[in-house]
Amino acid sequence: MALENLRAYKVCYLLPMPILQPSSSVSSLPRISCVVTRKWRCWRMGQSQPTHTRKKNSMQLPRAAAAAVDIEPQNASTSNSNVLLEVKGLTAVVTESRQEILKGIDLIIHQGEVHAIMGKNGSGKSTFSKVLVGHPDYEVTGGTVIFKGENLLDKEPEVRCHSGLFMSFQSPVEIPGVSNMDFLRMACNARRSTLGLTELGPLEFYGFLSPKLAMLNMDPKFLDRNVNEGFSGGEKKRNEILQLAVLEADLAILDEIDSGLDVDALQDVAKAVNGLLTTKNAVLMITHYQRLLDSIKPTYVHIMENGRIVKTGNASLAKQLEEGGYRAIADV
Repeated sequence: MALENLRAYKVCYLLPMPILQPSSSVSSLPRISCVVTRKWRCWRMGQSQPTHTRKKNSMQLPRAAAAAVDIEPQNASTSNSNVLLEVKGLTAVVTESRQEILKGIDLIIHQGEVHAIMGKNGSGKSTFSKVLVGHPDYEVTGGTVIFKGENLLDKEPEVRCHSGLFMSFQSPVEIPGVSNMDFLRMACNARRSTLGLTELGPLEFYGFLSPKLAMLNMDPKFLDRNVNEGFSGGEKKRNEILQLAVLEADLAILDEIDSGLDVDALQDVAKAVNGLLTTKNAVLMITHYQRLLDSIKPTYVHIMENGRIVKTGNASLAKQLEEGGYRAIADV
């Protein structure tokens, strides 16, 4: 797609992939009916945005019986002034089947913290992250989520992104015809506009982007390639972290960012994530493996089971899990 055609598109930025929608004045350009048919059910061109991303004003449902594993409370002595995310009693169902997946999530993330969520397949880890960003396949049925002092559940997915929430995909989608350079600059300027900052022109943006490429050991030629098109698994994951660096998000949700990475790629990704951490932002990682936590040191490790966080501890909890499995954790 030529740059002049790309300019005719308006971008609706959706965590972190944008949906490119042709403006009303351009009828000859090809229409993109959806980006991903099942993982992200994006709306068709010219149709209204789906309204079932959440259920507003829902009453909190009764909490189910406590799990067999005890919950160790997080340190509550930290001042509430630096609370970034506060989740209380969050429950959610699959939109179509009405199957309950989240059964009462409680979590507090402060600025400067790194949280890791671990658990068996099907425990609700990835569902939790998708609910936070407003995935249309899930509906919130109870509880509250406060992000930066505001009700997150009242916001549309793209507004959540613009407000500083970022989620990396396990399997990032391809966007044919859109170069990484154009994609990243549009995403960056959408975020800057929300923050009241001036947009960056092509030359200014390249200067802004260059050190971030170097941080991830990425060749500048990468910017000329279409978004994720023909990328290896490692290149896609690096691209996700590059997007995080460009957006300078307040809370990054990294869903199995270590999946499919070789040792060198994992080190580059971990180095970049560590380099992006400040006293003002935070990271929520979802992983199965200790090796990621060896590189990105967590403040807290949470174990999920049957739609709840059932145990919380420090980094040693993940090592116990690595050595003895979930049965050993349950016996502690």
